[in-house]
Amino acid sequence: MIRFWINGIPMEAEEGTTILSAAKTAGIRIPTLCYLEGINEIGSCRMCLVEEEWEDRLFTACNTTVKEGMKLLTDSPRVVEARRMVLDLLLSNHNVSCFSCPSNGRCELQDLCYEYGIDLSSYEGTRKKIERPPVEGHPFLSYRPDLCIHCQRCVSTCEKATGRKAISLRKTGMFEIIDAPFGKDWDTTLCESCGNCAQNCPVGAITEKRQKKYRSWEVEKVRTTCPHCAVGCQMDLLVKNGKIVDVEGADGPSNHGLLCVKGRSASFDFIDSPKRLRTPLIKNHETGEFEEASWDEALSLVASRFTELKTTYGGAALAGFACSRSTNEDIYMFQKMVRTVFQSNNTDNCARV
Repeated sequence: MIRFWINGIPMEAEEGTTILSAAKTAGIRIPTLCYLEGINEIGSCRMCLVEEEWEDRLFTACNTTVKEGMKLLTDSPRVVEARRMVLDLLLSNHNVSCFSCPSNGRCELQDLCYEYGIDLSSYEGTRKKIERPPVEGHPFLSYRPDLCIHCQRCVSTCEKATGRKAISLRKTGMFEIIDAPFGKDWDTTLCESCGNCAQNCPVGAITEKRQKKYRSWEVEKVRTTCPHCAVGCQMDLLVKNGKIVDVEGADGPSNHGLLCVKGRSASFDFIDSPKRLRTPLIKNHETGEFEEASWDEALSLVASRFTELKTTYGGAALAGFACSRSTNEDIYMFQKMVRTVFQSNNTDNCARV
């Protein structure tokens, strides 16, 4: 165990523990911007700088491990001033158009600037002088280079978490830029439209296009399970005025905040479709037309017909065909019903992809 101090508090941690992790364990907050645990730990934003009593330089807490005898300060005047300078420099190349930005109210840069009292930059960034139009060719995702702070969260998310490497760093003259493939030819790239890059972007550089229809303070979150397969990804439905307007990946045991394109962009639009059946329909054999019925009527009819078939032909005449988009629990109960109630081993599902 390594022994050290943070803000005068004696602490112990295993060798290899980062300063950020040790501080979090003790309930000490160190602000971060580019950091994503296990995904992006490159320390590029410098917001997590901390001071060591016997060192002249500052350390990035997200990727510096604790050492024996360290005496760390997380909110000294020197640290606070360094963080203010970081934000000042970031804003020098950032288009401060918060009112029209879809990430207004959920922007981590905005929150930190408010916390440290930075309204406008003291500098004129050289990147600002270069016109960088929005990239809007993607059906779901938008990219605004003028808002990008080059934290590389999107690059690391696409490479390490999603496994696609569709987003990359590209050199253009004297600068490195984020190359997000959201132009008209996006479907010829490795992009799977999962939107994990947009969810992890700390500003409004990469966003889901539907974010323009709401603001963070207008919605409430409802935790649920993705309906598209049996993996059981957890997600939060964003509900505005009783209607689902968006979805965010939640930290579930099987997805840890990630979603696929179906979970993020095909899991809720159908709910308000005018073509959706909202009541059971039973065919009137005299007219040949389907008529609305109650659930009790529909279930009683189905149960009676299954019973007739089983009595007449035996359980082997019946089969159960399950939907692959049901939960594991529902599928278990379904096959149990087929085997015990129908007395049939004919059970299958449509998971053939």
